[in-house]
Amino acid sequence: MQDYELLQDGLALMALGMGVVFVFLTILVISVTLMSKLIGRFEPAPVVAETSKSSPQSAAPSGQNDEMMAVISAAVHRYRSTRRR
Repeated sequence: MQDYELLQDGLALMALGMGVVFVFLTILVISVTLMSKLIGRFEPAPVVAETSKSSPQSAAPSGQNDEMMAVISAAVHRYRSTRRR
């Protein structure tokens, strides 16, 4: 009978542990959801930045793009040639 009582105590302890974890996770989910709603309510509205049609960013000349492409291609070629050993 001792084995049966030990098994019963183990199952009761397992159920208690799983119940505690379930309750904790449920409280955690509820609190995170409430905090999200609370922050959403009191958060100021995002300021929309006005964009002008003449942007200060200018496109790079095609000569620079070609040069950059050549440099990147050479670097990749060198990397691949050293890794084949």
